[in-house]
Amino acid sequence: MTNLIAPRDLDWHPAPLSPDYRSTTLRAPSHQRLHYSPTATEMSGPAFGHDMLGELDDDLILNYAQAGACAIGPRIIVHGKLIDENGRPVAGKLIEVWQANAGGRYRHKKDGYLAALDDNFGGCGRCISGEDGSYSFRTVQPGPYPWPNGGNDWRPAHIHFSVFGDGFAQRLITQMYFEGDPHIALCPIVQAIPSEKAIDTLVARLDMDKTVPMDIRAYRFDIVLRGREQTLFENQLEGL
Repeated sequence: MTNLIAPRDLDWHPAPLSPDYRSTTLRAPSHQRLHYSPTATEMSGPAFGHDMLGELDDDLILNYAQAGACAIGPRIIVHGKLIDENGRPVAGKLIEVWQANAGGRYRHKKDGYLAALDDNFGGCGRCISGEDGSYSFRTVQPGPYPWPNGGNDWRPAHIHFSVFGDGFAQRLITQMYFEGDPHIALCPIVQAIPSEKAIDTLVARLDMDKTVPMDIRAYRFDIVLRGREQTLFENQLEGL
């Protein structure tokens, strides 16, 4: 019988020790990695309730804003499909996102960047993939920001994604970048990935067909869970 799961290609993943990404010199593992199969408990729960999502959870422009106000910055829709290695939709999965504001600052007490906070932007949201695997949320385009790595390094504008399976122990985490951002080619974190094809799986494309005239632009970002075309994930490089 034909193997329906495409073989994993770990060669395109970043090396644990990437000297240009300075913090890896302190936290890179020095031993070969070990694999442990998940237990039945880890695979089955705890789970989340689909009815726990609020009306504005998928709208970062409004979900933290005061009445009559909205977040500041270029308004965008981010949409796409959650699919498996054979292109089949993965429905009913929780997708969480978090990001910096339009100035490149996170709503976090330890974020020391000089950019201003936006009182009407919380920087986080969530949605559930549809029957066809589709997802969508509204937000503002995040700004790039500096980080203390090499003296003058900047992170490209990006949005963090977390995809949950049937239980909270089944979780994949990645980052989405925007096509045309010159910081992608300059960022030591991104450039630690040895494959341009792998980097490309993290780049969202402008989608003019989904834009709303005189209102909001759209970017498409499909998430592939396994196989040769999988999205690069930070916490489980081989996907599910």
